[in-house]
Amino acid sequence: MTETVSFAVIGGSGLYGMGGLKDTKEYDLDTPFGKPSAPIVVGTLEGQRVAFLARHGLGHHITPSEVNYRANIHALKSLGTKQIISVSACGSLRDDYAPGHIVIPDQIFDNTKGRERTFFGEGLVAHVSIADPFCKTLSDQLESVTREAGATTHRGGTFITIEGPRFSTKAESTTYRSWGMSLIGMTTSPEAFLAREAEMCYAVMAHITDYDVWHVSAAPVTVEMVIQTLNKNTEIAQEAIRLLARDFTPERDCACQHALADALITRPDRIPPATRQKLDLLVGKYLK
Repeated sequence: MTETVSFAVIGGSGLYGMGGLKDTKEYDLDTPFGKPSAPIVVGTLEGQRVAFLARHGLGHHITPSEVNYRANIHALKSLGTKQIISVSACGSLRDDYAPGHIVIPDQIFDNTKGRERTFFGEGLVAHVSIADPFCKTLSDQLESVTREAGATTHRGGTFITIEGPRFSTKAESTTYRSWGMSLIGMTTSPEAFLAREAEMCYAVMAHITDYDVWHVSAAPVTVEMVIQTLNKNTEIAQEAIRLLARDFTPERDCACQHALADALITRPDRIPPATRQKLDLLVGKYLK
């Protein structure tokens, strides 16, 4: 690829494009894991080359469980992307995290069931550290620009990912609260794990659209409720991303960039050639 992307934005429900991009180019890519959700649009924003990918496809036709997360991350990696901002709609499991607010979470609880969670297998085993699933440095930057954009912003909290596409029952929602979960959504897992395996920084701008179904004084979540809140927050999201591009520095001093350095456990001479080729973008530098 001739493109070098400063950072990428993966847009979820309600954010299907990026305003302000100039000199745009569209990449309709294939990967060893299939095609991404949609063509990737790369353009210039505040002097930075920024990529945008619609997680649910153009026209939102892909369910959370059907998203090809591996292809999405691999495709962004192939464009030279090192840092990813995920814009996600979510429900709140706390009184103080209210609809319309934005949260930069610091933990994940994966409660999904049937998704491909790793690039590895087929003769190559890797055990990647994911104790802190979001890049602290990138999350710090995202928190700063989100506040500057005028959003009521919270830092911290655990984001539970459920399978979807249905919303929770009241029993489920109440149980997640009793576990200490702060936010609920359908796409952060395994996206964050795959980004770490690809040695990419990853942070989430979580837009709270509702109180799920646990809140006795609030109406149960509906698609209409989600979209109404996201429409109000779209300008804030795009302004925060513009500010991030304005202040962006490509140098990284976090551990994300070396996530595989001590994670590959398979003896190199035991790795099948086809697997080496399939994963070359991720592990090639370690297997020379």
